[in-house]
Amino acid sequence: MYKLIAVDMDGTLLNEKKEISKRSLKAIYRLKEKGKKLVLATGRPLNGVMRYIEKLNLYDENDYVVAFNGALVQSTKSKEIIYNKPLSLSAYKELYKLSLELGVNIHALTDQSVLTPKNNPFTQIESSINQIPIIEGAVEEIDASTIIVKVMFVDEPDKLDEIIPKLPASIKNKYTILRSAPYFLEFLDKTVNKGTGVSAVATQLGLNREEVICVGDAGNDLDMIRYAGLGVAMGNAFEEIKSEADYVTYSNEEDGVAYVIEEFML
Repeated sequence: MYKLIAVDMDGTLLNEKKEISKRSLKAIYRLKEKGKKLVLATGRPLNGVMRYIEKLNLYDENDYVVAFNGALVQSTKSKEIIYNKPLSLSAYKELYKLSLELGVNIHALTDQSVLTPKNNPFTQIESSINQIPIIEGAVEEIDASTIIVKVMFVDEPDKLDEIIPKLPASIKNKYTILRSAPYFLEFLDKTVNKGTGVSAVATQLGLNREEVICVGDAGNDLDMIRYAGLGVAMGNAFEEIKSEADYVTYSNEEDGVAYVIEEFML
């Protein structure tokens, strides 16, 4: 029996208007009434998740959120952090140097803002989606106490397609690298991914992986889909995600998440 469902947000739970459908809301409320759990597992920072947590009323004693693609797992009620793996400032500096060599835009996320040496349309998308401020400034001048959670190369999809094969082996071996959107390439601590984040929640709840469903659509969802007892790809998912999933549901415009909850958990 499945007792926990971890769902990605953008391209999964949310439709293209960044809304949760009425059918999905109803399914989630029924899920909660049965004493089962839903956790949002997202690449977003906490600021970009909170309004959806409020909408879903995910504030019970054992409600958690997996943010920053697994770099932070936190109780939504007590704010207790059960898993936290940020990057170092030196990692941002190293990746900034590489971004100059590759000619690609870059930004870094803290828990409260997005930092960039040069404002660009993709950093503005990040800021808008997550309702966090952009702080523009030289990488060398960032305060040493600043905690960098993740670093991102952000650019036109064709540009990212071009530079990904050029990433040095040393960088690939040092970081978890995820294509979370056509225009976002993310760098995290090597041990971090959504799978480890969801696993931390399951452990906290006393559940094993066979009791967990994970649903997603993009490259940053692959690890949790592999981890889950039932890994589900959205109908709109990347083909590599569909090929790894145990089950393919409808798209995010067709209540794919609601269908999974109704079919496997109610």
